[in-house]
Amino acid sequence: MISENEILNLIALSKVKNVGSVTAKNLISYCGSAEAVLKSKKHQLIRIPGIGEKTADELLSSVTLSLAEKELNFSIKNEVKILSYLDKRFPYRLNRYPDAPIILFYKGNADLNCDKIVSIVGTRAITNYGQSLVDELIMDMKHLDILVCSGLAYGVDSAAHRKCVVEEINTVGVLGHGLDILYPSENKTLANKMITKGGLLTEFGIETRPDRENFPMRNRIVAGICDALVVVETKEEGGSMITAEYAFEYNKDVFAFPGKVNDVFSKGSNKLIKSNKAQLIENGNDLLKAMSWDLNKSKEKSAREKLLFIELTEPEQEVVNILKESSPVHIDVFYNKMNLSPGMIASVLLELEFKGLLNEQPGKRYTLVN
Repeated sequence: MISENEILNLIALSKVKNVGSVTAKNLISYCGSAEAVLKSKKHQLIRIPGIGEKTADELLSSVTLSLAEKELNFSIKNEVKILSYLDKRFPYRLNRYPDAPIILFYKGNADLNCDKIVSIVGTRAITNYGQSLVDELIMDMKHLDILVCSGLAYGVDSAAHRKCVVEEINTVGVLGHGLDILYPSENKTLANKMITKGGLLTEFGIETRPDRENFPMRNRIVAGICDALVVVETKEEGGSMITAEYAFEYNKDVFAFPGKVNDVFSKGSNKLIKSNKAQLIENGNDLLKAMSWDLNKSKEKSAREKLLFIELTEPEQEVVNILKESSPVHIDVFYNKMNLSPGMIASVLLELEFKGLLNEQPGKRYTLVN
């Protein structure tokens, strides 16, 4: 366990101008700890490769420690977790890369090291086509124990987070600013819901504004934290393409939905596919198969095993029998086959969903643990 004092010094080190994460880790490697770095003498620091007199002066400035104390107090007051790159809770997928931050600030409850993490990115000007792709993708992954990450921006990012909140899937938004503000402010309600089942993550301390240069840094975290990155729709240039490039360089599995050749918001996705930087997918099942996450068979077995131990009411058993005959089943089929009111049927379906035996698919269609 890292001491609070070392956390304080790591925060201070992260606030030193012109000292990025690569240089910071190099300094810690030479000196032994962040505290040792900040307590070194100037002549000792300038002997370290890449450290000049100006950087040494900044490292020894008392200003950084006072800023770090302010950051630490804010984090304690607002229940923000401070994750050091030396901490086991730090996202191990991200920590593989030398440019990973030395500190992350995290407000939430999702496991950042869960078995399966998918990042979803795309244009801020999402189309109806893009919206439907996001919804279907998330529904196809719903049966997995999965974490969905994105950048909490307008468009595709917000659509992915919102659908996850509705479907009660863990989702984390990676921010390009500190946790004392939220950008865009219109997403405040969505962000608050995400904190209860997911969270907000950033490498930027308080009083860091959402400046343009911060977002490429944010994008590398979106790319580095996941197993698979999905580009829904995007222009030929922009943040989504930067994220995809990072993911490709990090040897992540990159996927993209194709679009019309003359559609401006499909230009980027199509380019990634043409250049072999992304694998073409048409739905979530394509991604699951490519990632060897197609667990339908084991899930079906799990459903059968659950049915042996869960006591069902007569109406619940009737629903299960109908689903065993054919799947997916539209809600109208239950209305026609069951001698119950629509309200009673909805209640039975919801109870089966709570018991982990039933999933609702788009269009009021139902399957057994799909």
